[in-house]
Amino acid sequence: MRPDMASPSTRAVRRAGDVEIIPGDPATGVLLLCDHATNAIPPELNALGLPPQQLERHIAYDIGAAEMTRAMAQALGAPAVLSNFSRLLIDPNRGRDDPTLVMRISDGAIVPGNARIDEAGIAERIARYYAPYDTAIEAAIGTALAAGHPPAIVSLHSFTPFWKGVPRPWHAGVLWDKEGRLAQALIAQLQAEGDLIVGDNEPYHGGLPGDTIDRHARRRGLLDALVEIRQDLIGQPHAARAWGMRLARLLPGALAAAREM
Repeated sequence: MRPDMASPSTRAVRRAGDVEIIPGDPATGVLLLCDHATNAIPPELNALGLPPQQLERHIAYDIGAAEMTRAMAQALGAPAVLSNFSRLLIDPNRGRDDPTLVMRISDGAIVPGNARIDEAGIAERIARYYAPYDTAIEAAIGTALAAGHPPAIVSLHSFTPFWKGVPRPWHAGVLWDKEGRLAQALIAQLQAEGDLIVGDNEPYHGGLPGDTIDRHARRRGLLDALVEIRQDLIGQPHAARAWGMRLARLLPGALAAAREM
């Protein structure tokens, strides 16, 4: 593990059905999500057969994203929902019929505990991890709607500085699909900072049927944006918190602009 990267979360896996929920004021008009908040795997699954160094990599979680999300929620006073399990168990940012829902090989690493998982095993993981996370998001959206404040869904992620040996120049990327008003407004806000290379649907395209934003935002017609920050910029807790504060400063202006479009 490189010395400039923070240690992954070592907090214990919550009981099945428990999710990390940060309460907030629905009047902020925002719900923050962190799909890949932790590398936690229940002890009985023996780290899915992987050595510890593999669980410190991006294949297990989005480095820095959870700390950034918590800081952003605190600064805005907004609610947030964070996953409580490693994406190697099951990826909540995939549709239930997506072939990458449970990864057997991830960025060159074979995952022994997933190699022979069958449909019953996948269904068990959906029930234990994926579905409770989905339910928590639905509940948070329901609370906001009941209060008369349809929430903009902002999902926070991180990406690797290199992919297959090629450096990624972007400091931040904002992903979107179809409507994209909030994403475009947030891109403009980030670009106006003057010190950032900002990806528009980079390093990935935002259209992924069945992903978290598709399930919870697009199907309701809610504003949405998926924000990706390069992992070397948020690998240390203080840096992740600083990015959370920065995004909290920029988001209200982006929201106002998106709602006027």
